[in-house]
Amino acid sequence: MITLHQLLKATVKQDASDLHIVAGSAPALRVKGRMVRVKSTELSGEDTRRICYSILTDIQKSRFEEDKEIDFSFSVKRMARFRVNLSYQKGVVSGVFRKIQMDVPDINTLGIPKGVIELTKIPFGLILVTGPTGCGKTTTLAALLDKVNKERRGHIVTLEDPIEYVHMHKNCIINQREIGTDTNSFEAALRHILRQDPDVCLLGELRDALTVQSALRIAETGHLVFATLHTNSALQSISRMVGMFPADQQDRERNVLSHVLSGVLSQRLVPTVDGELIAACEFMQVNSAIRNLIREDKLHQIYGMMQVGQDKSGMITLNQSLAHLTLKRKIKISSAFNASPDPEELDLILSKMGV
Repeated sequence: MITLHQLLKATVKQDASDLHIVAGSAPALRVKGRMVRVKSTELSGEDTRRICYSILTDIQKSRFEEDKEIDFSFSVKRMARFRVNLSYQKGVVSGVFRKIQMDVPDINTLGIPKGVIELTKIPFGLILVTGPTGCGKTTTLAALLDKVNKERRGHIVTLEDPIEYVHMHKNCIINQREIGTDTNSFEAALRHILRQDPDVCLLGELRDALTVQSALRIAETGHLVFATLHTNSALQSISRMVGMFPADQQDRERNVLSHVLSGVLSQRLVPTVDGELIAACEFMQVNSAIRNLIREDKLHQIYGMMQVGQDKSGMITLNQSLAHLTLKRKIKISSAFNASPDPEELDLILSKMGV
């Protein structure tokens, strides 16, 4: 009878990103973006319940059975750390186990624009890391936070649901708070965060007007704030944040955003020529011209501004990133076009590069 420990061991051995437990199928691993089934018999509803319940505490079992879903994380000694989501489908238990490396990667190994790394030196502001689910946002944020942890002397507070990468105290002291374990709710934690004397805050996902407004106010009061959004570009991120507010509040919040937003990194993972995954990145650094465009609600002009003076600003569009990866023969042309938000523009960029 297959156990969760065996499946997690296989996840690490196969260098899979996720393990899926679902009734009616053998366990499945996501390897380099593709689903691969484990050589095993199909799991029954009883099997999935047994496997998923094997790591739950009594409190977690009660919460899961009441809410019908739960997020948490745990570590397996000398193996890896895992983020878990359990849910019900067709009345039976399903689980997804996302593998998280034990060690936070060095920011310089992730291939993100240097301008993003430089933002860790600013004293206050809002830095967003955006992209679809599974694009590496958590890893990038953890690496940025680790750089702050090593190079500053201050207090870092994170609000996470759940905690994924575990940070050690380095030059900074760091408090990582998990929703549901260390605080009853995201809203309650936000109300008290400034009383905890933070210098740097990581707020996880900005999911509604309350969390966006809290991020803006914390940055506005002289703190450095990191957060994520499930958006695909800098422009979409700005529009999404402002659009979360009622119409009569949008001008005010847009004005605050124009003052505190420092940069937006949008990334997605693209298959490489040898079957691995690599990050293609769009980076918008907020300068005075872009601040004016945000404040005046002229977002349609920002994309053009991102293409001007890039040697100085360090900004790059996603299509330019895809084109550079293609030129360096790291990704196939077909992969670049599949990931492009504007294939016609990408074709023009590649033509100018002689590709």
